[in-house]
Amino acid sequence: MSVVLGVKDLQIAFGGVKAVDGLTFDVHEKEIIAVIGPNGAGKTSAFNCITGFYKPTGGSVVMEGTDITGNRPADIAAVGVARTFQNLRLFNDLTVLDNVRAGMHLNRGQSWADAIFHTPRFKRSEAAYTEEAHYWLDFVNFEGPRGVPIENLSYGQQKQVEISRALARKSKLLLLDEPAAGLNYTEKQNLLELCRRIRDLGTSIVLIEHDMGLVMELSERIVVMNFGREIAEGTPAEVKANPAVIEAYLGKDEEVEIDGNA
Repeated sequence: MSVVLGVKDLQIAFGGVKAVDGLTFDVHEKEIIAVIGPNGAGKTSAFNCITGFYKPTGGSVVMEGTDITGNRPADIAAVGVARTFQNLRLFNDLTVLDNVRAGMHLNRGQSWADAIFHTPRFKRSEAAYTEEAHYWLDFVNFEGPRGVPIENLSYGQQKQVEISRALARKSKLLLLDEPAAGLNYTEKQNLLELCRRIRDLGTSIVLIEHDMGLVMELSERIVVMNFGREIAEGTPAEVKANPAVIEAYLGKDEEVEIDGNA
C-alpha cells in the first residue's frame, strides 16, 4: 500500500522546550491511525507542524512525494491535506451551508470578473457548490438547520459541520484533532462509523484522541507520544500491552493495561 504522508525526525522547539522531538511515522493509503499520549505530549504541535501552522525546526514532512515541510497552510491544503481543530474554527456569522462552501475555495474555477458581474457561469457554479455542500452535510448525517448561523447549533452539530468542510476539499489526508471530545455515547458511535466511511472514500485519517475505547476500536495503527518523543508504535493490541505506554499513562507502579474503558 502506498505511503500518503511521511513524517521523518520532525522537531519543533519553543525556547528550550522541545514540543516535538524526532517524531517519525508514515500514513498509508486508506489507513486510519491514531496519535495518542498524555496532555502536553506534543500531539497537536505535531499536527500544527504537518499542516503549516508551525514551522518545524528540524525533520521533514512529505505528502505523496512532495516535500511540504514548513510550507504555508494554504499550500499544504492545496496538495491534499485537510484538518479539523481541537478548538472549533468555524465562521460563526456565516450559515451552515456557507461554512461548508468555504472549504471548496481551492476547487473553484471562477474568475474575479465572474464574481463581480454575477455571470451565468458564476451562477451555475454557485448552485453546484451549494448542492455539493448539501451532499457533504448529508454524508456526515447532519440533521440540523442549514440556513442559520453556525453559532445557533449544538457543539456536536458544529463538529459535524467542521468535518463536512474538511471533506469538501476532497483531500487525500484528513487530520482530526480530538473529534470525540464533548460528544455523547451515541455521537461517538456515529463518529466511528463516519470515519470508516471517510476511509472507504479513499481518504487516509490521522486522529488525535483521548477516548481510548474509540482509539482501540477504530485505529489500524497507533503512534504514542510522551514529552514530545515517540515512545511506541504498533497495532492497538501491541500498544495496549507496551510497558512504556502503560507507564506514560498510569505511572511506574501500575500494572493495569490500557483498555477500551480508559
